[in-house]
Amino acid sequence: MLDKASLALVIIGALNWGSIGLFKFDIVAWIFGGQATIASRIIYTLVALAGIWCISLLFRTQAEGATVVTTDNSSSAD
Repeated sequence: MLDKASLALVIIGALNWGSIGLFKFDIVAWIFGGQATIASRIIYTLVALAGIWCISLLFRTQAEGATVVTTDNSSSAD
């Protein structure tokens, strides 16, 4: 659950940075009344923490309980 919440926040951050890069428009600041408001700063901090958390996704092995489906592509001549 924490992984999905973190991923959602990272996506929000990526979309916000994309809007800044393309349009010079900060969506978070616009919604919450400026970059210096406490609400904007909380969102920026949560996005940063989510990004740090998502770094761990790069180094994890396959999740416990996940099902691996393999196919046998070898053909046998009977």
